[in-house]
Parts: sequence; C-alpha cells; structure tokens
Amino acid sequence: MSKSEVQLFLEFAPNYFAYMHKCYASGQPTLLGKIVGIYQIIFKNNTNATLRTNLLVMENLFYNRTVSQKFDLKGSMRNRLVIPDNQEGEIVLLDENLLKMTCDAPLYILPHSKAVLTAAIQNDTEFLSAQFVMDYSLLIGLDSENKELVLGIIDYIWTSTWDKKLETMVKKSGILGGQGKLPTIVSPEEYQKRFIEAMHRYFLEVPDHWAGLGKGLEF
Repeated sequence: MSKSEVQLFLEFAPNYFAYMHKCYASGQPTLLGKIVGIYQIIFKNNTNATLRTNLLVMENLFYNRTVSQKFDLKGSMRNRLVIPDNQEGEIVLLDENLLKMTCDAPLYILPHSKAVLTAAIQNDTEFLSAQFVMDYSLLIGLDSENKELVLGIIDYIWTSTWDKKLETMVKKSGILGGQGKLPTIVSPEEYQKRFIEAMHRYFLEVPDHWAGLGKGLEF
C-alpha cells in the first residue's frame, strides 16, 4: 500500500470497524472479508539503505477448504471473461465464466441460505455505498468436498477518487454532451444496484421440504 492508500484506509477504518461491531453485536449477517490489520515491513541492506512497505492483511476465505473453482464477481459483463487455456497458475474465473457454467450446472441454494445471502449483500453494499466505495467483488469458492459455497466481499477498501466522482457527475449532467448515455464510471449507488441485481440472478433458490408450510395459517 502506498502512503495515500494508507491514508484512505485510515479515513475509512473507523466506520468499517463500527459497522463490523454492529454486525457482531446484533447478529447481522455480513460478507465483508475481515481485515486483520496494516503492517509496515522495513528492509535494510548492507549500506543501511532503508525500504519501507505497508501491507494490508485480510482473512483467507478459503483456509482449510477444498476449493475446486474460484470466481470474482462484480455484476458486470464488460471484460468479465477468462479463457482458462490462456492462463498460468491459479485461475480465478469471472462473471461471464459463471454464467456459462450455470447454463449446465446452476448454483442452487436453499431458501434460508438465499435469505441470509440477500440480507448480507443488501446491508454490506448499503454501508459501502455510504462510504462512496465501489468496484468491490464477491469472491466465491466451490468447496466440492463439503458441497458448499464459500463467499466473501473483497476489494472494498478504496473509496472513489475525486476525478472519478467528477467524471460521473459531468457525464450524467450532459454538460459536455452525450446526456442519457451510461457513464464509463458509475456512481456508488448505481454500482450497488447493479451488484445486488446480478447476485440475485447468479444464485437460484430451490425449495426444500419446509417450503410452503406457512401458507394459509391463521393466528
């Protein structure tokens, strides 16, 4: 992390820790990957020249998991396809890869899991939008051994810079022409809306043996 990135994080951190404490205290579901801390590493060579670097450490969502496939999802179809044959090392697939895969093998989840997932995404993205944060992703791991999905929202540290805010406002206002066209850089609110709608489509609810039992009951 650069000095400017550390400063941005320090401005974001109080609200982040307050939000996480609220989730823990109230039992509110959250998908935000947990931040362990920022650490500074100092290197010295034989001439006593010093190099300092700052590292942000976050939890490993896939620790002790057998993950067969990984997806980084942003809710967009623009440049969101990975060609596995052209990749080396660990492959992280994107939105278009997920949609192609789910044509044959949809991601079905139980109703209570869909309810918790929806609530967590709604609450987390509302918090991030209020902090003017966007471009975050939902990281998914397919745990084939336990037949589970491992989920977490990542890349949510950086707030939008003023140049991006200005570009969004100018393009939407039509001051320079092109009014009505979708801006290249969307607002946090627009990013949140697109993200929520996409995640709702990606995970399909399948009924279980409890489905429909509450219908028609009178109290």
